Amino acid sequence: MTADTSPIAPRPLQRVCIFCGSSSGDDPIYLEAARATGRLLAERGLGVVYGGGGIGLMGAVADSARAAGGEVIGVIPQHLLDWEVGHSDLTDTRVVANMHERKATMAELADAFIALPGGIGTMEEFFEVWTWAQLKLHEKPCGLLNVAGYFDHLLGFLDTMVAHRFLHERHRHMIQVDGDIGSLVDRLQLYAPPVVERWFDKSKT
Repeated sequence: MTADTSPIAPRPLQRVCIFCGSSSGDDPIYLEAARATGRLLAERGLGVVYGGGGIGLMGAVADSARAAGGEVIGVIPQHLLDWEVGHSDLTDTRVVANMHERKATMAELADAFIALPGGIGTMEEFFEVWTWAQLKLHEKPCGLLNVAGYFDHLLGFLDTMVAHRFLHERHRHMIQVDGDIGSLVDRLQLYAPPVVERWFDKSKT
């Protein structure tokens, strides 16, 4: 019997989890993109779930969403709150014990995930939720806001993974990529996860 590879029907979004830098980067375009992200999500009636910080791109997303009347839920470990980097004006702040609990809580609260430019923490968070999608632990869409080509080299490396048969092409294309936040959210709202029978080729092992 042939496996059913038809896509699963998309689900409506209520909240979007944003992963992004606690730095503002070296170009004002990154802050502009963060502000545009928070504003657009609020204008579309989508809540923001993020890491609870009040600095860098994280703070810009939250400030913009709040200014536009949007819901913003911050999830922050106690040790970061103790460093006084938490945002002081959110709809809801969830204080958790550690980074693992932070990621699990954000994933539970959100219906989709978007990574903006950031550093190793941003990448680690994004790759984990994408891995969970690959393993069918959730069916939530994952997107990269490719501001000024920030993720171009990363996307090229993912293509290298596919070429060397360490990543299934369908899993590679689970990631929705766009340089415009409005278009990216459109993609996430229309996303239907592929059905992949297995991510590796048993004949090659």
